[in-house]
Amino acid sequence: MDVVLLSRLQFALTIGFHFLFPPLTLGLSLIIVILESLYLKKRDEVYKNLSSFLVKILGLIFVIGTATGIVMEFSFGTNWSNYSRIVGDVFGAPLAAEGVFAFFLESMFLGVLVFGRKKVSQKFYWWSAFFVFFGSHLSGLWIIIANSWMQTPAGYVLQNGRAILDNFFAAAVNHSTFVRYSHTIISGWIMGGFFVAGVAAWYLLKNRNLKEAKLALKIAVIVILITSIAELFVGHWHSVQVAKTQPAKLAAFEALYDTQEGAPLAVFGIPDAANQKNHLYIGLPKMLSFLLHFDTDAKVLGLNEFPEADRPPVFLPFVSYHVMILLGSLFILYGLVGAFLLVTDKIWNARWYLKALIVGIVLPVFAIQFGWIAAEVGRQPWVVYGILRTSQAASVVVPAGQVLFSLIMFALIYLLLFILFIRFLLKIIQKGPQPTAAA
Repeated sequence: MDVVLLSRLQFALTIGFHFLFPPLTLGLSLIIVILESLYLKKRDEVYKNLSSFLVKILGLIFVIGTATGIVMEFSFGTNWSNYSRIVGDVFGAPLAAEGVFAFFLESMFLGVLVFGRKKVSQKFYWWSAFFVFFGSHLSGLWIIIANSWMQTPAGYVLQNGRAILDNFFAAAVNHSTFVRYSHTIISGWIMGGFFVAGVAAWYLLKNRNLKEAKLALKIAVIVILITSIAELFVGHWHSVQVAKTQPAKLAAFEALYDTQEGAPLAVFGIPDAANQKNHLYIGLPKMLSFLLHFDTDAKVLGLNEFPEADRPPVFLPFVSYHVMILLGSLFILYGLVGAFLLVTDKIWNARWYLKALIVGIVLPVFAIQFGWIAAEVGRQPWVVYGILRTSQAASVVVPAGQVLFSLIMFALIYLLLFILFIRFLLKIIQKGPQPTAAA
């Protein structure tokens, strides 16, 4: 058993499970702020009742997200001690800032949202909703800063085999922070929009909580439409950034082996990296060059430009990247159809669309997970791009058997946590928001 592979699998499991929850926190906190703002302005109880319902779900998600996030912090010391020793002086700063500046802000005001509706003024409650929204997004910023530094490191110097923080601002605002943050935040908003829309659709199909369900669906469809279209442009911006700073990763995304002028955009294919070819390949001629450089004849670097030891795997990044794009395109279709049905006032009885929205609850989860897999596997063989290889980052004193045991243990615990999460979530949804009296 390879201890590095086992450690990677364990980290993939822990962060993959954890990453189910923070994006939903971003999306729900956005919709709660919208509802509380409307309630403050219109004084209609339906906004308050729907917001209070979503706050209960947000509280559940926050608890599970916090518990699973702590595990990752410990794994840096147990499974990745070399990583912590070599780059911990840089990587640790944003993680500490996340806890000090964001987590406590978010958790403190979430307590007000959950327990303080009748104990504080409406304006204070609105500010609490805003600070939960702000805190969750600030938390995301620090985490993205840490991850972006691993992708495009800056603001450091190497001394005695260790990375020392030389310029905090340069490290924080490195070449990929802003675009990665924008991409991630919008994906969280899409996830929140689909979640709220799916729950609202279920109430409409069950013919219950109609006033709250119609309000929730209207807001969620608007959020889905705006954010999914925005993600199209931000995603393109992110791909252009990857092409500039991590060209080997972009080449893996497109299964592009040889450098080409007028490179095609891969639409479908089954990469065969060993033989450097793609089976059943369908590509749009010159489109990749155009999208990356706005020049149909521009040169795009292929994998063969890089030493074999520095090339990422191809199959998994290619498939993950294209599934993410396919789902992102589907989200735009969801938003356009929903907006049309909303404008024509047919959405409330369009059972086919309501059923599609229930299915749609899980689609952003897959899109985010596949996007993360594409980004992280595409960075290989580096854990910190160009500085530290993944094979050099693992702990050398932890035997493979112990890593395997802890991997199995985490899998079982997370399965139990997930079952409990789904059970409590369904219980909250089944109970529903407090019905609003008819005007």
